[in-house]
Amino acid sequence: MIDNRLEKLATILTRYSLNLKKNDLFRISGSYLAAPLIQEVYRQAVKLGAHPFTHIGIDGLSETYYRHASEQQLTYVSPLSKFEIEQIDASLSIISPENTRNMTNVDPKKQAMSSAAHHQIHEIFMNRAAKQELRWCVTQYPTQSSAQDAEMSLTDYENFVFHAAHVQAKDPIQYWRTVHKDQEKIRTFLNKKKILHVIAKNTDLTVSVAGRTWINCSGRENFPDGEVFTGPTETSAEGHISYSFPGSYNGREVNDIELYFKKGAVVKATASKGENLLHTMLAMDPGAKRLGEFAFGTNYGVKNYTKNTLFDEKIGGTIHLAVGSGYPETGSKNKSSLHWDMVCDLRKNGEVYADDELIYKNGRFLNL
Repeated sequence: MIDNRLEKLATILTRYSLNLKKNDLFRISGSYLAAPLIQEVYRQAVKLGAHPFTHIGIDGLSETYYRHASEQQLTYVSPLSKFEIEQIDASLSIISPENTRNMTNVDPKKQAMSSAAHHQIHEIFMNRAAKQELRWCVTQYPTQSSAQDAEMSLTDYENFVFHAAHVQAKDPIQYWRTVHKDQEKIRTFLNKKKILHVIAKNTDLTVSVAGRTWINCSGRENFPDGEVFTGPTETSAEGHISYSFPGSYNGREVNDIELYFKKGAVVKATASKGENLLHTMLAMDPGAKRLGEFAFGTNYGVKNYTKNTLFDEKIGGTIHLAVGSGYPETGSKNKSSLHWDMVCDLRKNGEVYADDELIYKNGRFLNL
């Protein structure tokens, strides 16, 4: 018998996040561990008249690929992958790892080479999404490895995931519609601002957001959700930022990241662990050294760091600034095969000024 919380989660994903319609070609991706959620999403998609198909992953295949693939294989782009991203109407990716550390000893240069080769597919995805030709969502299925990363039992982690998704609400879809309405106030407010100045521990960074569009994230592309973001002007970042939590890229962890910017580009990057990976990813292509996203986390129901970016970047009272590709719908022109979200906690003595006016202090917007 399926956990009724999974049934409710599947309902939100199919009917709200992805708004599946009759005849939609719908891709569902996840590991075999997420089978209960995959089956329920598949069932509901069929009932809605969509055409679902699945990509079921086996843990360790990526590690095997990067260990043994030749340069020719690493740079090969399957025409099937390109055709698929050009044709699908909706895509659901379910994070469901068996081992979150199986990529730890993989050569980061091989990862960078493969990512750069797939730039065209990434661009097609981004452009179709911006034109609303492709609806997509990323969600989480509770697994033992993710629970261990979060330093929770599996039961506690399941409760954490479902609580963050608010499946216990009387009408979960209406709950997320209310979130959207509340976040519209923030989005509208920020759309009028030009220069943002962030001050926090080991952080003093200025970016321009003039002419850019802020996006309200309320459970569509990420679920659970809670953020408002834009794409900074590509040449505007000046100063430095210290990220509060470890960054994770393809299962590899980088600790104590500090980035220094001049004329929008990273000119210095340090880390206490994984610095080689950090440097390799930033050197992937010209756009990898520039900011593609500036976002405020607005989900105050998510309070603790869990080593999972899907949740950590939503923590109410934090910001995340991603290096790499920006989302075209924000007006961002930054193109890269990289998009790496990194989180800075502003809940203790953090401040954000907009056009020289203090608008955000200790993790909260002022006068909103």
